[in-house]
Amino acid sequence: MCPAPWFVATALSRHAPNSYRPTHSTGTQPSTAVRPTGFQPAVFKIALVIAAVMLFCQPSAFAGARHFTFLYEAPTAAPGSFEIENYATTRFANAFTDAVFRHELEIGITEHFQASIYFANWDYTRSRENRGAHYGSSSLELIYNLTNPVAAPVGVSLYQELSAGRRTFESETKLIAQKNFGPLILAYNLTLEAEWEDAGLREHNGEVQQAFGASYELSPRVSVGAEMLHEILLPAWRSSEAENNFFLGPNVSYRGTGWFATVTALAQTTRTEGEPDYQVRLIFGVSL
Repeated sequence: MCPAPWFVATALSRHAPNSYRPTHSTGTQPSTAVRPTGFQPAVFKIALVIAAVMLFCQPSAFAGARHFTFLYEAPTAAPGSFEIENYATTRFANAFTDAVFRHELEIGITEHFQASIYFANWDYTRSRENRGAHYGSSSLELIYNLTNPVAAPVGVSLYQELSAGRRTFESETKLIAQKNFGPLILAYNLTLEAEWEDAGLREHNGEVQQAFGASYELSPRVSVGAEMLHEILLPAWRSSEAENNFFLGPNVSYRGTGWFATVTALAQTTRTEGEPDYQVRLIFGVSL
């Protein structure tokens, strides 16, 4: 019998620092610089344990599983299918840590079109200034698949997400590309984000993001790979204030009977102040 998927989240949470300050997508810098200790070795030890456990588990693979957590793949959900996906992302940086959660209902509409509802995008904060859970927004996500990554030279999909909450509105548009070479899966996402915040939505910011991923299926159940993010933050859409961030790290995915779990651990290579030094994301999906 395989261990319960909550083992991953429990193990990761035990290695989080006790005090932190939340960061903002615009790159607001904390006033102190205290790098979290003990995290990096723990993350990779946990990843090795997860991979070893997965290799010895025997249930059949879940077809709707995701190989990446910071990238989307080109294929869409099967018509009439329903799936619940839960996201948990913990970000560690100089003098702050925050945890962000999303809860998605994914619905396959046609062979090429799927829709998703994110009922709650929220975070948990514990710091000197703030403590507790905070609701951020809810979202509607639409994905249309143009070409298949196996049959066509390149699989391509178009993505649009709209999020709204108290004093916030966000639009996220993606171009998704993917190519499969047998057990090797290569993916690329180009993303444009626009965000309006504050009273009257007067504050506006943008972000351009590129994401690359490679995943190799060791078996029908287990795959391992790597992901890379390149973020260009545009406060008030001013290119003169643009900030470039790079993140790189490994991932591991397991597909069980009617469920899957995928974990990615990223490290920042640019050492930008006010941005995460490390990010760990878990996606746990269940077919309904």
